[in-house]
Amino acid sequence: MNADLKGIDAVFLDLDGTIYLGGDLIGGALDFLARCDEKGVKRYFLSNNSSKSVAQYVEKLEALGIPATKDEVLLSTHDLIAWLHGFDYDRVYLVGTEGMKNMLVDAGLTMDSENPEIVVLGYDTEINYEKISTASIHLHKGVPMVASHPDMVCPSPDGGLPDTGAYMAMFEATTGVQPVHVCGKPQPAMIMHRIGELGLSPERCAMIGDRLYTDMAMATRAGVKGILVLSGEATMSDVEQLSEGAEQCPDLIVESVDSLLR
Repeated sequence: MNADLKGIDAVFLDLDGTIYLGGDLIGGALDFLARCDEKGVKRYFLSNNSSKSVAQYVEKLEALGIPATKDEVLLSTHDLIAWLHGFDYDRVYLVGTEGMKNMLVDAGLTMDSENPEIVVLGYDTEINYEKISTASIHLHKGVPMVASHPDMVCPSPDGGLPDTGAYMAMFEATTGVQPVHVCGKPQPAMIMHRIGELGLSPERCAMIGDRLYTDMAMATRAGVKGILVLSGEATMSDVEQLSEGAEQCPDLIVESVDSLLR
């Protein structure tokens, strides 16, 4: 495929490292989003980062000058909630932020620190030792764990910061427990339900992101085009180390979203 995105009806856009980095917009991101609107390409914002609620994401995007609605923001927390409901979990112990807790409570889940059915692990930027120790005690007792997403690091202008994947490694090191399921990208459910709602063909949609093991792997699993931007985590060296035909291989590589839809 080409950078003009001919034949693409909708794009699913990663946020951290693709549209912004930390609190700063990626150069040309606003112009790219304007071109999407001008050319009738639907755009949705997709993030594995479960530290914020949908409302908080909308607020952040609007503060950056990006008009967005709640329906245009898809989070790993949505996938997590659907998974919990699918297995009839009700009482959870959350290692996550207040924003994530609000989304779980709004979805009908009960916070239970004494007798949870499952430990829920998110990208907790408010983490403390009490949460770590309480979760560990439950895991030692045989309570299963589910994680919102597998990302090892959260990109920032100062380098990668510990993300949910790093927390998973910590809990495995101390308790020997791994999650029974990891939600979010690269699970194709993150976007397939929206593609179905829109009545679109996956091959006419594109996932645009900066990570090979989540963004590009999900694109392959979902049957959509995978466009890698080099404005975040992945480098050309990372791409060159992929084996031929690996699910992380992108269909197109560009420096940033500024190169697209021109």
